[in-house]
Amino acid sequence: MVKYGLDYTRCRWILPLLLGIGVIFGIIALAGRGWLESQTLPYVHQASLWESCTRPEQGGNWNCESLMGYAWGRAAAATYLVGFLLLVICFALAIIAFAIDTLRFNFIRGIGGLLFVAAVFSIMGLVIYPVKFSTEIEMTGINMFSWAYGFGWTTAIMEICLGFFFCCLPNYEDQILGNVKPTYFYSSP
Repeated sequence: MVKYGLDYTRCRWILPLLLGIGVIFGIIALAGRGWLESQTLPYVHQASLWESCTRPEQGGNWNCESLMGYAWGRAAAATYLVGFLLLVICFALAIIAFAIDTLRFNFIRGIGGLLFVAAVFSIMGLVIYPVKFSTEIEMTGINMFSWAYGFGWTTAIMEICLGFFFCCLPNYEDQILGNVKPTYFYSSP
């Protein structure tokens, strides 16, 4: 990407594309019912960021309890949701930043800083949830934090990595804009 510069059509949209994938993963984490699941048969426990469902026996009806009745449930949902909203804002700003002809590198660095703030909020929600869930909610059988919780961590890791990339990109401004003369390692005999 640095070799051809960000004016190279296919490379220009890699960062907004990765942010879009992060947004999709965040939506999956927010809507997914697989934050916590029973690991073995009979499957008696399933939880999302918003509610915890149990059933007494296999084939019975699920009894769901909202986690918004707990202060830690509201805190985990709010912090993860704030991190997700900041990610969506960064996605919109990245599309704007890379759509204009002249790149504003300080603007790009600001997106990186905002991604770090989003990562902090997401990680706070992802840490509050399992710590308080395992101490406050009675769990039976063997349970595991599952696929939707993993999508949440993937989103947080993508926020951190893309934050570094957005912050470091302005350091290569001359190479990206093509202002550096090539150096040749040829010496005549």
